[in-house]
Amino acid sequence: MKYLHTMVRVTDVDKSIAFYKELGLNEVRRIDNEKGRYTLYFLAAPGDEDAQVELTFNWDPEVYGEGRNFGHLAYRVDDIYALCDKLQKAGITINRPPRDGHMAFIRSPDNISVELIQAGDPLPPQEPWASMPNTGKW
Repeated sequence: MKYLHTMVRVTDVDKSIAFYKELGLNEVRRIDNEKGRYTLYFLAAPGDEDAQVELTFNWDPEVYGEGRNFGHLAYRVDDIYALCDKLQKAGITINRPPRDGHMAFIRSPDNISVELIQAGDPLPPQEPWASMPNTGKW
């Protein structure tokens, strides 16, 4: 058995692609299906192309619930503080800041929770993260 991908439906392709690119993922392939009226965008972290996120865009508008039963995507990162700073500067809300130097949560434009986990040991607590409160839900 081999993990292939996780699929999430998106409503605004441009916003979603921009979000996942800020996170550090690159598009590895795209499939347009005219008969089914959808496009699939496959993204992966550099060097980890086997673990993909499939963004499904249905051409005919639909309203999707949050689907909290989905849970979240999770990525190990080299420097959680640097990435959270970069994401915040790009206008992405850090819903659960990395106060412990180990874990943070953000959400995609379609409210998919994304967990960020520091590689190796947690980093020493540092501001502004150590005293930053949670925002929204994650």
